Amino acid sequence: MHNDCIFAIQLYFMQPVTGFSKLSKSQKIDWLVTNHLNDNATARETLTQYWNEDQKLQDLHDGFSENTVTNYYFPFGLAPNFKIDGQLVTIPMAIEESSVVAAASKAAKFWMDRGGFKTVIKGTKKVGQVHLMYHGLSSEMDAFYAFAKAELLQSLEQINASMKKRGGGIVSLDLIDKTKNLKGYYQLHATFETKDAMGANFINTTLEQLATTFRLKASQFDGFSSDVPEVIMSILSNYVPECVVNVSVSCKIDEIGTINGVTGKEFARKFVQAVDIATVEPYRAVTHNKGIMNGIDAVVIATGNDFRAVEAGVHAYAARDGQYRSLTKARVENDTFIFEADFPLALGTVGGLTSLHPLSKLALQILENPSAEHLMKVTAVAGLAQNFAALHSLVTTGIQAGHMKMHLVNMLEQIGATDVEKDLLRKEYADKTPSFSALRESLLVLRS
Repeated sequence: MHNDCIFAIQLYFMQPVTGFSKLSKSQKIDWLVTNHLNDNATARETLTQYWNEDQKLQDLHDGFSENTVTNYYFPFGLAPNFKIDGQLVTIPMAIEESSVVAAASKAAKFWMDRGGFKTVIKGTKKVGQVHLMYHGLSSEMDAFYAFAKAELLQSLEQINASMKKRGGGIVSLDLIDKTKNLKGYYQLHATFETKDAMGANFINTTLEQLATTFRLKASQFDGFSSDVPEVIMSILSNYVPECVVNVSVSCKIDEIGTINGVTGKEFARKFVQAVDIATVEPYRAVTHNKGIMNGIDAVVIATGNDFRAVEAGVHAYAARDGQYRSLTKARVENDTFIFEADFPLALGTVGGLTSLHPLSKLALQILENPSAEHLMKVTAVAGLAQNFAALHSLVTTGIQAGHMKMHLVNMLEQIGATDVEKDLLRKEYADKTPSFSALRESLLVLRS
């Protein structure tokens, strides 16, 4: 019987594994290779070659997640020459997609002599909620909240103490009636300032204490005509419309110059129209905003922050009026080209991975150990720069010419070119847009 058939039969009859988390890393790999990879020796070698030789560092990485078998590397790059609020900044970026760092660097260079990037923090509040169900009268819930609010807040004093010393803590607490959206649904809606911490653990701990006190006070309140309210769950929100940074660039039209044969006036006109299209057309807006997130995510990952939380919050913000739209805005006003955006960014520079991962700590050192607010500004700049670079190409030469040239390195690797062949093919395609078929044909010509 063919080996592939045997392997398929083995997979079909494979039994669930028990005690997997208790196996050593080597034992986990043995199980993986035997049960899923048909005893592929190359697979075992691939997994183990990414282990760190420094065992202490490897143990640190293994502690970040569960059931780890190896490390998964991202390139860690630098985008220099960003002029942000008058200061030069080098931005660390961790991303696997080619052309992103190059595009950001190109945008930085373009705006260097045109005033640079300007930023303003518009707010830093974050949100958490205790979700409740009660099917009695809403007036009874209002009466209960008036009865319990003081003790709800008082029960947070110990949890809140250290955060208050840093100028943060719980800012507000409100009972919200959501019964028009869902029968019986209420929430305790809390806002927080967490200073330089992202604050997820602090917020969730605070919310769970609120839930505990809520249950206690509800059991003592005799004004409910129905069963006492039920706490469904307590959790922070990654939607942060009050934790926002504005970032902008602007210059006179005649300062734009000629770009790839396009006059500054024509460039600005088409650029504004491209942003307007992404504002009204969701299909375009998604790709438009994905490009923004290429820049934002790369900084978020490099600094050890949670890019999934940031992504979720940003995309929710893009749809805050009921339709998904462009995050950026562009206009021409008094012969001045203006390009800007508001980005909701809940970031931290202390605690979590930012304090544990050696490269995250180094990334923050590159940024001169910023506050959370300054990191918000830098991250927002990376997002706006990425969008500017993408639109710069789209309204002039098109996106593929530059992108495919940057992708050439990966393509040459995939077709198996040697170092000498790579050099020759790079020269051959210096003025041409590469494709896999064309590269393979050129490689065959070289080898013949």
